[in-house]
Amino acid sequence: MSDLLHSTLRSNSSTNIAGMSSGAQTPAVPYSRPTSPGAGGNPIQIGFVGIGAMGALMAKNLANYRATHVPGSPAILVWNRTASKCEALLNELGPSKIRIAQALEQVATECDMIITNLANDEVIKSVFQQLAETLKDAPPQRNKIFIETSTIYPTLAGELDLLISSIPHCRLITSPVFGTPLVAASAQLVIVMSGDYRSKKEAAHTLVPAVGRKVIDLGGNLEKAPTFKLIGNSMILGTLEIFAESYTLAEKSGIASAEVHNLVKELFPAPGLIRYSERMSQNYFDASTGFSIDGGIKDASHIRRLTAVHNAPMPSIDIAHQHLITARAIHNSRVQAGKPTVEVLDWSGIVAGTRVAAGLDGFESPAGVVEEE
Repeated sequence: MSDLLHSTLRSNSSTNIAGMSSGAQTPAVPYSRPTSPGAGGNPIQIGFVGIGAMGALMAKNLANYRATHVPGSPAILVWNRTASKCEALLNELGPSKIRIAQALEQVATECDMIITNLANDEVIKSVFQQLAETLKDAPPQRNKIFIETSTIYPTLAGELDLLISSIPHCRLITSPVFGTPLVAASAQLVIVMSGDYRSKKEAAHTLVPAVGRKVIDLGGNLEKAPTFKLIGNSMILGTLEIFAESYTLAEKSGIASAEVHNLVKELFPAPGLIRYSERMSQNYFDASTGFSIDGGIKDASHIRRLTAVHNAPMPSIDIAHQHLITARAIHNSRVQAGKPTVEVLDWSGIVAGTRVAAGLDGFESPAGVVEEE
């Protein structure tokens, strides 16, 4: 969902996979190609569940890539609770690349590989319960791989595995991704994987380079990839909090936001950081090309829960969580008053929380120098 880690990794081509010796080059796909991909050597049927801001772009890139690079590959079967999002994708790509499932049960029974990208843990668990119930009534006769790409709390992986592993020939891997919709659109996501080795091989060679640019393997424990994703997001969120506080102090002390942004570009020359800084400096908080504040609050809640379990305090995340909630409350009040600045607030809007705490306007901070009294 966030592109800070993506930007950092991209700037260092010698970044190591966990377990590799320092200085070793990280392959884009850290597995050999499966010797017998798919069912009987035929192209597999892929299903994609969750055609949201990220999912639609991932499904689109996957469909385009397979149509060009995998001869005879069937159209991607897509399903979303809001059917209009699937219809928009079908209209854009055509029936040779996209088919719309009439029900979630159709995805369960027809697909060899099912990729999910959904909003929150509750929705994910509900979807997997429906998939599992369908397959228990109609057990598959060949291998079926489930790839969960959302940001989840780690213990949910175990719950999902109990559902899936009880079904013959079914395997689950957790595979969260790093990157904003802008990164997803260019198929440059960084993909993290945990779970069954053979399934990871199949998934990695399906997703890279179609959807992402590299895979980081975290072993067989399904909880490791979701944990790693939360650790990465804690770095990004902590940086956003520092930026928000610095912009607020600059405004209070009479420093133009443009000057702060120029300093960010000098000190933190990572595209992801620069993009978030630019949003704060220009009061541009539209999540249509970013990451929603609701998603940020969900992730912050997961991170705080994880820090409590492991007795590893992250006070910066505690404060960031408060400021995210404050920013969302201000935005919601503007929506109710008929004065929204954007439809969906980006999590860079966290700066509204620090501004209000300092006695400033949340979303309409002047870009220029504050006049001295």
